[in-house]
Amino acid sequence: MWRELAPIGRHAAGGGYRRYAWSPADVDCRAWFQWQAEARGLAYEVDRNGNQWAWLGDPGAGDAVVTGSHLDSVPDGGAFDGPLGVVSSFAALDELRARGAAPTRPVAVVNFADEEGARFGLACVGSRLAAGQLTVAQAHELRDADGVSLPQAMERGGQDPESIGPDPERLARIGAFVELHIEQGRALADPGSIPRTAAGDGPARAADRAGGHPVGVASAIWPHGRWRFDFRGEANHAGTTRIADRRDPMLAYAAAVLAARDHAARAGALATFGKVGVEPGGVNAIASLVRGWLDSRAPDEATLAAVVAGIERAAAERAELDGVELRVTRESFTPVVEFTHGLRDRLADLLGRDGVPAPVLPTGAGHDAGILSVSVPTAMLFVRNPTGVSHSPAEFAAEDDCLAGVTALADVLEGLACR
Repeated sequence: MWRELAPIGRHAAGGGYRRYAWSPADVDCRAWFQWQAEARGLAYEVDRNGNQWAWLGDPGAGDAVVTGSHLDSVPDGGAFDGPLGVVSSFAALDELRARGAAPTRPVAVVNFADEEGARFGLACVGSRLAAGQLTVAQAHELRDADGVSLPQAMERGGQDPESIGPDPERLARIGAFVELHIEQGRALADPGSIPRTAAGDGPARAADRAGGHPVGVASAIWPHGRWRFDFRGEANHAGTTRIADRRDPMLAYAAAVLAARDHAARAGALATFGKVGVEPGGVNAIASLVRGWLDSRAPDEATLAAVVAGIERAAAERAELDGVELRVTRESFTPVVEFTHGLRDRLADLLGRDGVPAPVLPTGAGHDAGILSVSVPTAMLFVRNPTGVSHSPAEFAAEDDCLAGVTALADVLEGLACR
């Protein structure tokens, strides 16, 4: 499975992946998912929001156990983020069958559409639509860098955009959703790096249990969001306009970038300006508009709010100094996610060894499991990433650890669906 999926959407220049939602590469990944489902005799379907499902058992029955992740990528992303969860889910079903396990509840593998948000700027579009956290009107307003709307892209990718919207009936049939994902950090490889959580499951407790374990269980997802900063100044000639006469929006943007690093470091949070657009974009021109996107995450919502407010203040002060207009728009926000404690603890016990539960650790990364947690009991498994790198071609997990993840997921599915 891994060899079949690996070449799809790979960018020759950087070695990473460009599997943007509803692009030809993403459509090829979706075809791969359908083929995997049908090759196993699973019932295949696509829901109203473009999420793909492969069912073992009756899709219409309730109390289903669902696993899976996503297949789309960030720009030049790694091979594991998302696909590892989907590949491992199919492999875990194979393992269940090899064991002769007989599920008493329906089991499904899902590929959620547009998890990364690389094309339209909003993460977890497929799961947000299903959970009613993104309205149809908001979805129709989403545009990519070329002005293509989400409905247009979906239609080109073979999906009917007129059907999108909340899917409460489907979610009500799910008794548990468990998402396997490569760890986006080094906590399993280096217990001392485990971040703190909003729930107070501090690094000392988690580190005591984490050393050398290839698979861990998620405790929580930090609250996080995306903000767009629009700095409007005045375009002018770079070679003739005196410094004193300039209304250069790049200076206020630069102040915001530096403030993001400073406020995040002091608060134990994260803040990143990873995307910027400049108009008119000439080397010999002072910009008229600089638009930057801030991604910020923190252990709790109060800390996150304080960090973003501090960045806004610094940007506003510099903008006023230079005669630049500033507008800040919150494009998305996800509150802290505490995974269902009963399900989380059961997974830790199922995966424990020698009477010691599997390590439990938080993450700053958002996931479909976090979106669904409002409607469905959810949990996550992490597979060790010795590099600690993610959203990059350097992302990596050893084959033995990936196989351990498959075994762990099969154990979880057996424990939840076969007993």
